[in-house]
Amino acid sequence: MSKAIRWGILGTGKIAKAFAKALTEVNDVELVAVASRTEVNAAAFAAEYGVARSYASYQALADDPEVDVVYLATPHPMHHADALMCLNAGKPILVEKSFTVNRREAEGIIALAREKKLFVMEAMWTRFLPAVLEAKRIVDSGEIGLPATVQADFGFASDAGPEHRLFNPELGGGSLLDLGIYPLSIAAFLMGEVASVQASGELGPTGVDVQASFILRHQNGGMSTCTSSLRARTPTELTICGSKGFLRLNGRFHNTESITVELNDGTGRTQQLPRIGHGYAHEIMEVSRCLRAGLLESPVMPQAESVALMGVLDAMRAQIGVAYPADRQGA
Repeated sequence: MSKAIRWGILGTGKIAKAFAKALTEVNDVELVAVASRTEVNAAAFAAEYGVARSYASYQALADDPEVDVVYLATPHPMHHADALMCLNAGKPILVEKSFTVNRREAEGIIALAREKKLFVMEAMWTRFLPAVLEAKRIVDSGEIGLPATVQADFGFASDAGPEHRLFNPELGGGSLLDLGIYPLSIAAFLMGEVASVQASGELGPTGVDVQASFILRHQNGGMSTCTSSLRARTPTELTICGSKGFLRLNGRFHNTESITVELNDGTGRTQQLPRIGHGYAHEIMEVSRCLRAGLLESPVMPQAESVALMGVLDAMRAQIGVAYPADRQGA
């Protein structure tokens, strides 16, 4: 691998642009190639972000020998095919969350990655923020006692049309895969493996969930209560409570820069833990660390957990009544 880790990006949408900007905030990385389904979009993205090579074919980028690792910024239903394509081309990958549309697809990606001995990670960038990592350390230290509950929410009001990816079932639409994955993943990160889930939701005209609430029971006996919504702007807060006190991720938890601990004895503190830029830089640095160390997965976002959480999302969708074309394909 070259001194600077050379990135390629599949897709040219909003998240791809945010990721391209984040790459400029990290040392020893370089964005060298971008691919879109159209030559015009690829060329425009390359011009905007100073990318040397642009492709109107995802396969062409996967086959580029000057690309060390690929970021998949395509819609959820494309992750499976795009990931297999990149892995078969010998490329390590960072896959935008949610990792896939269902557990079956996630299992297929991980199986191939292990066969090829290639790095794969889900781009759950919130886990790598300094404030969230410190929260995890505090919880694991026992300072707030035995963790018992998490309360978390993530929602905004969207007026996008039925063809938009947020509401289009063909594009994996719905609040759970786009927003619910945040409280689900962080609850599992802080509280441990999910043993069972009970979900309720509201379906919109296109058949996807416009909002959902779910209760997780964790293997350690703790519980998490979470909501996701495309109908309402929610506080986007997360608090984890234990026998000795609680810890809150301040502000909007998914990009927090501070945490507050309050204990039963009346003591407490707030810690400021700034992020770099919007926060995507931290997951990029983790990918660099893993690749340079020869790791095939990140201990912070393990592959088995990405697969397991897709299974939890499958269970929630089944309870709510949301199905995607990819579900039928695997039947």
